[in-house]
Amino acid sequence: MIELFSADTPNGKKIGIMLEEISYEYKVTKVNINKDEQFKPEFRKISPFSKIPVIIDHKNNKEKVFESGAILIYLGEKSKKFYDLNERLKINQWLMAQMGYIGPMIGQHHQFHHFNPGKSKFGEDRFFNIAKRIYGELDARLKDTKYLAGSEYTIADIATWPW
Repeated sequence: MIELFSADTPNGKKIGIMLEEISYEYKVTKVNINKDEQFKPEFRKISPFSKIPVIIDHKNNKEKVFESGAILIYLGEKSKKFYDLNERLKINQWLMAQMGYIGPMIGQHHQFHHFNPGKSKFGEDRFFNIAKRIYGELDARLKDTKYLAGSEYTIADIATWPW
């Protein structure tokens, strides 16, 4: 059984989607990030950067995996679904683009526009324009391929969809 420590955020949702897609038995342990539960010492033992999501694989010596991309790779390899090893170069590129560019930039857009509007015109304008460009880039990619990494649904799509 997989135990998912998560919150209702785009990063948190990715792993729930993957667990549903691969039909693994799992339970969710909610982490209230609004009450700083992610900074408690017991949580830091499984997530050194105090971030969600993180999993514990109770069927694999209680293996702990943090960072959404690493968790998706772990679950993809374990289940042999949505992570074709012959296509992993393409899949990893799109997965890393989500983790290093798409998620962080759209996350900043959400911070400035949805959670702190009116506090920084520069920030609002900058991240709105970046988010608009990213959505255009994703649309352009999906005009050429059915899914981000090609013709098959992969962990790259699972990682990007919640954003």
